[in-house]
Amino acid sequence: MAAFDRYSKFKLDGAFKKVPFIPIEEKNTDVYTYYERGKTRLDLLSYQYYNDANYDWLIMQANPQYGSLEFMIPDGARLRIPYPLNITLNQYNASIEKYFELNGE
Repeated sequence: MAAFDRYSKFKLDGAFKKVPFIPIEEKNTDVYTYYERGKTRLDLLSYQYYNDANYDWLIMQANPQYGSLEFMIPDGARLRIPYPLNITLNQYNASIEKYFELNGE
């Protein structure tokens, strides 16, 4: 399976448009874990839950309270892992379409 390109809908004539923050809706199937500074890495969590290390951004997107950079996550923080991946990506795409509807882009 090809990696999901989260920027593809924001390319216009070879240039990138502003990529807005798209919230990841919470689901009752989501998984929770605790961040251990020096041990936990989002790419490894991505691989553990999705069998693909390229979805660390999705985990970060699901936890906006910790900012946008992994090093800003405090030790012991509870992280939400949006799960399962296919449903989460479908929701993300639907949210992008809704964003374009509302903003005329």
